[in-house]
Amino acid sequence: MPANTSLSLPVDVRKRLAVLEKDEDGILDEDRVKEKVKLVQDFLHADAQDQLSSLKAKMKSSEISMDGYLSKVKALLGRELCVENGSHGDVVEQNCKNGKTNGSAVNGDSHKEEDEEGIMDTKEADVMKSPSAPKGKGGRKSKSDSEPKKSPGSRVTRNSVSGKQPTILSMFSKVQKRKSDEVNGEVTNGEVTNREVEEKVERETEEESCNVIVAAHLFQTPPPKCPDCRQYLDDSDLKLFQGDPDNALDEPEMLTDERLSLFDSNEDGFENYEELPQHKITNFCVYDKRGHLCPFDSGLIEKNVELYFSCAVKPIYDDNPCGVPAKKLGPINAWWITGFDGGEKALIGFTTAFADYILMDPREEYAPIFAVMQEKIYMSKMVVEFLQKNPDVSYEDLLNKIETTVPPAGLNFNRFTEDTLLRHAQFVVEQVESYDEAGDSDEQPIIVTPCMRDLIKLAGVTLGKRRAARRQAIRHPTKIEKDSKGGPTRATTTKLVYKIFDTFFSDQIDQNEKDGGTKRQRCGVCEVCLVPDCGKCSACKDMIKFGGSGRSKQACQKRRCPNLAVKEAEDDENIEEEELLPVKAPSKKVSKAKTKKQSNGKLTWVGDSIKTEGKKQYYMKACMDNEVLEVGDCVSVSSDDPSILLYLARITSLWEDNNGKWFHAHWFCRGTDTVLGESSDPLELFLVEDCEDMQLSYVEGKVNVMYKAPSDSWFMEGGMVEDIKVIDDDNGKNFFYQLWYEGDCARFETPPTSTPQEDCKYNFCASCSRAEEREEQETPRVFEPIKDEDHDSKALYALACLKGEQFRVGDGCYLPPDAYNFSVKAASPVKRPHRKEDVDEELYPEYYRKHSDYIKGSNLDAPEPFRVGRIKEIFCHRRSNGKADVSEVKLRLYKFYRPENTHKGAKAGYHTDINQLYWSDEEVTVNMSEVLGRCRVEYGEDLNETVQDFSSGGPDRFYFLEAYNAKSKSFEDPPNHARSASRSSLLLKCKGKGKSSSAQEPPDQEPQDPKVPKLRTLDVFSGCGGLSEGFHQAGIAETLWAIEMWDPAAQAFRLNNPGTTVFTEDCNVLLKLVMSGEKTNSLGQRLPQKGDVEMLCGGPPCQGFSGMNRFNSRTYSKFKNSLVVSYLSYCDYYRPKFFLLENVRNFVSFKSSMVLKLTLRCLVRMGYQCTFGVLQAGQYGVAQTRRRAIILAAAPGEKLPRYPEPLHVFAPRACSLNVVVDDKKYFSNVTRGNGGVYRTITVRDTMSDLPEIRNGASALEISYNGEPQSWFQRQIRGTQYQPILKDHICKDLSALVAARMRHIPLAPGSDWRDLPNMEVRLRDGTSSKKLRYTHPDKKNGRSSSGALRGVCTCSGGVPCDPADRQFNTLIPWCLPHTGNRHNHWAGLYGRLEWDGFFSTTVTNPEPMGKQGRVLHPEQHRVVSVRECARSQGFPDTYRFFGNVLDKHRQVGNAVPPPLSRAIGLEIKKCVLERIKEENDNTNEKENLKQEKMEVSD
Repeated sequence: MPANTSLSLPVDVRKRLAVLEKDEDGILDEDRVKEKVKLVQDFLHADAQDQLSSLKAKMKSSEISMDGYLSKVKALLGRELCVENGSHGDVVEQNCKNGKTNGSAVNGDSHKEEDEEGIMDTKEADVMKSPSAPKGKGGRKSKSDSEPKKSPGSRVTRNSVSGKQPTILSMFSKVQKRKSDEVNGEVTNGEVTNREVEEKVERETEEESCNVIVAAHLFQTPPPKCPDCRQYLDDSDLKLFQGDPDNALDEPEMLTDERLSLFDSNEDGFENYEELPQHKITNFCVYDKRGHLCPFDSGLIEKNVELYFSCAVKPIYDDNPCGVPAKKLGPINAWWITGFDGGEKALIGFTTAFADYILMDPREEYAPIFAVMQEKIYMSKMVVEFLQKNPDVSYEDLLNKIETTVPPAGLNFNRFTEDTLLRHAQFVVEQVESYDEAGDSDEQPIIVTPCMRDLIKLAGVTLGKRRAARRQAIRHPTKIEKDSKGGPTRATTTKLVYKIFDTFFSDQIDQNEKDGGTKRQRCGVCEVCLVPDCGKCSACKDMIKFGGSGRSKQACQKRRCPNLAVKEAEDDENIEEEELLPVKAPSKKVSKAKTKKQSNGKLTWVGDSIKTEGKKQYYMKACMDNEVLEVGDCVSVSSDDPSILLYLARITSLWEDNNGKWFHAHWFCRGTDTVLGESSDPLELFLVEDCEDMQLSYVEGKVNVMYKAPSDSWFMEGGMVEDIKVIDDDNGKNFFYQLWYEGDCARFETPPTSTPQEDCKYNFCASCSRAEEREEQETPRVFEPIKDEDHDSKALYALACLKGEQFRVGDGCYLPPDAYNFSVKAASPVKRPHRKEDVDEELYPEYYRKHSDYIKGSNLDAPEPFRVGRIKEIFCHRRSNGKADVSEVKLRLYKFYRPENTHKGAKAGYHTDINQLYWSDEEVTVNMSEVLGRCRVEYGEDLNETVQDFSSGGPDRFYFLEAYNAKSKSFEDPPNHARSASRSSLLLKCKGKGKSSSAQEPPDQEPQDPKVPKLRTLDVFSGCGGLSEGFHQAGIAETLWAIEMWDPAAQAFRLNNPGTTVFTEDCNVLLKLVMSGEKTNSLGQRLPQKGDVEMLCGGPPCQGFSGMNRFNSRTYSKFKNSLVVSYLSYCDYYRPKFFLLENVRNFVSFKSSMVLKLTLRCLVRMGYQCTFGVLQAGQYGVAQTRRRAIILAAAPGEKLPRYPEPLHVFAPRACSLNVVVDDKKYFSNVTRGNGGVYRTITVRDTMSDLPEIRNGASALEISYNGEPQSWFQRQIRGTQYQPILKDHICKDLSALVAARMRHIPLAPGSDWRDLPNMEVRLRDGTSSKKLRYTHPDKKNGRSSSGALRGVCTCSGGVPCDPADRQFNTLIPWCLPHTGNRHNHWAGLYGRLEWDGFFSTTVTNPEPMGKQGRVLHPEQHRVVSVRECARSQGFPDTYRFFGNVLDKHRQVGNAVPPPLSRAIGLEIKKCVLERIKEENDNTNEKENLKQEKMEVSD
């Protein structure tokens, strides 16, 4: 048993003290005390030295007598030397004898030792366990306990490696100096501690009496900790060493024992042995000097805390279960991992001054502590291996891996949980850093993967911590072999795609090298940044100071700053919803002449003027410096700034007036001025809607711009184009164009055809013509006047047009929510109670963090949907002269009420259909310019089909069954004039009175659109099929082939699409087979051939780019082998009519939008029309925020789809959909902004009808137990009766997590900050612990009761202390630890709000995951698979495959079918438009043919 002493004295000092105690010299008492003071003064703690100085001063000032001084000094020395009443001679003598015998301080008589241990255990246990023990007396330690010891003589430091290996004999000689801390005897700790505490409390009380009296609770102190092992003294888990057997040997004696057969007694054997001997130890336990069993991996050894161990020692080669009993081996200088024992159990070792020891089996009482060590080592191995093979996984994916891994047999733990990972996060991250250190400098470090960054943030890991020490302490690090087979195969690419990427990266790498590479900054704080260059790695060897060339400019490989690497990756991906970037103003057609340079060339007209209009005389040709310029020619215009490339334009007219010679320029746009930026072809131009009048003198010269039309065999040229150059340019004057570019929306389209009339060819500008058309469309126009004698002040009309849409009397229309109000004041939403002010902060210590009333996932700020009205009149006011003022068109409307607009409020809308309205006779007059669109509103009883069939027959369809009377707040039958029959008669009446030139069809008989054939579709990276499901619902696609490597998702796709050929293979392998001419794969499945695929859709993973921080060979290799490149090669080979790429929102921002630019560049070079945008799934009918980047492309001859207008209103915070690329903001083509025709879908709409289940529910099929309650539920269940509910199952979370969920309140916005700080009984029979607040919080101060708020030293602004970590607490320790720098982790362990929406549905719902709001609004569990599927919009009939985590992953990775359905309907519109155009052209040709035949007849 180690002595409970606080001083470490050399042997000669102990000897002299023993002599003085025996009074053998016969000296005076005063001299004896003074000599004692002189002997031990240098070894006393600081506060004891202060007390001695104080006593000496008081004696000199005669405040105390000499006798008083001597008695007080005796008492002080007695306490400091762990002896009572001054009689400690026997103990000192005994220790001295033992020191002589063993060469180390030992415990003397083992029987006496056991008795004293019993006393100590009892008293210390009383201090720890008694709840009534005063805090001040029972726990607080004097300053002397925590002061560092000053030990003389040489000593092997535990965090450094000596230059020369000491011999065994030299170790023996040293040990008397370094292990002399037992001289003061073995006295129980309890009494001494209490006395010290009492005196210190008395001193503090005296000091405080001089100050202003403050309430006692303001001086609450942290719980007492052991100064050595840093464990809480009142912790019930604190265990004490039970003592050694009688025959246990000291370390030097044990090492020479004949049973170990290593040394003989020959001294030469010791001296000649150059390395430390190595043994196995079993039945071991590790403890500090106070006898507390403690872990050895928590940083204590690195801090020079002396840890010892007792065990049975065996030879390294001996399997005999017995060994040599040994006691108090150590102190431990280092611990290390030497690998694994052939299985999964780590081999751990200790190094002392005398030997190396490999740990086998611990003692029973130490087994739980050692199991934690084994657990963390195994977990770090598992994490590194998992991330090495899967670098792109999320934090939730890692949790999935951990929770589904069964711990190896022989290790003392049952299962892994998230708490396990967070508990060992610091160690795991250090092992990842160690692994990254050993890697190649060009490899992406694992530390920057998305998963590791999330873990670092959540657990509050300190990067670079003790890395230098760890390199030496872990002398045999665990080797994890790299998996050469891991990751995707080399990308299969077409030559065109390969060359585009290859050319771009080569240029970028060359530029980077020319610039000397990017100088990487350092954080300058972490230990890695502070160590010197090693001088040994390849980077150091190239440095000039080490004799190298200095060309590589790479930092020392041992000094790679982990903070910098993580920050770079974090900055690259964390795109905020509103980026505060300097954004260029929207492009305006400002005269470019201000930036142009006039030439001094001679200008003359060629030929006569062909037309005169006013003062303008038009010409067809002009001559400038002997070069003839003609209308239709392309010219260059130079700038005043020589660094700016030439401006290029087409001359559309030439004229002269009083101000000189002019031309009208229709500008071209260079690729660098588009979203393509530097990735564009320098010779490719784009037509734009930008033109202006320019003086002819600004022309620099003539250039050749050719139109590159797609070839007739374009669809079959896939994979055959090899050269990325389209034309050659020998003189800098040759360019080409193939597409028209819309700058605000970044749309590349086939140039619109505009044919000028013969009489205006000299003055026709297609850009001006289209601008006039747009202005005409955006201005309301009226037609078909109605003669009505009753209205003298206004002119009535039957028809009005706006934005290309026709509006007739009786039509329904949309208006913005502020266009008019209703007579009934809408019931205000249920207001959430404000933050409670009377919270018991002792019970709820984290509630103070809820300083904002905003709740993520709330719909309180969602706008209202559009107003719906029926047109009663279209009119214009008459002027004084009697003529109508057609510049201001007015509409007289009947108001329709939505259910939520009635007195019943939002609850009424929950049960009714979202397209159900109530008629009202209330009228309102609005400006036509406010109208947002047209809709169809019908009386339900007059329909010739069911309401469901009518509603699903097309968009913008509403119905009503009743009228609402706002005055009486009652529902009535609608009046006759509200019915369809009245509407028809009204229209007929209008026709009779008006001068309508066109016949009208009854409104219920709309012209039938031609049938749209379904496109043969290939779905790559299909997952379980969300994208295809939406396209199927839209009726635009027939998915004949799908590719999905992950088998459970592929099986799910098969279950739902039995007619689809699903390839469970790498997409690169399949493309290679097809390109090599194969018809089938190895399983005999038929491969789609060129010409088969009409639509290609998919979402290639692209997280792998997150670690790319510079352009270098690794970046290039990573990119060219990415799945994005493979997917583009599929597009190039198959040349489908339509192409869709779906990805995370940040796809458009990765690496300064480099991924986006190169994707669009490839599509443009192939000849595709293309565009990109960001869509919010919540605006298309799901109760979830999910922003996704969508790239659309259409083949030549097809129409490029526009992005669908939002259908549902949604929370504005989640609807920031603009994208900034190269400081320019790009907008979606959506015209309605954040408006929508329907209300938002809520969590209540989504899942309130599902039966209650418990945490871990696993029944795959259960009964619904009720009818659907909302419109969404009726849609999602489907029209066919389905009594069985599938996949309403949820994860079984650990007992601790289940307890936390139970204690989260049901109120909206509740999360971890509402957890009580208390001990609770867990379902596994164990109990949780109470979280201890042990440190002042610099940012948050103290609670209202004066309690501390910090859980780690870092809260006070100093580095983290590993000993502060706490586990198994109801409030997770890591959240208050890092909450100050992560928005208080708002939302973790958060409940969904019934009237709110889901956060982005993830692949693994975890209460502490990236989207922590995953708890059911009322039940104590996470959301089920079916609830997640509904949040994505999957029908209840949709099936998933695998276990619960497999199914969650399938759902979380899917595209919401309602979103893909909306996109599919837009594609369908484009196909329909093309079919109509073809039909019109065919009819026109037939008519011409018929006319010719009639003429010939």
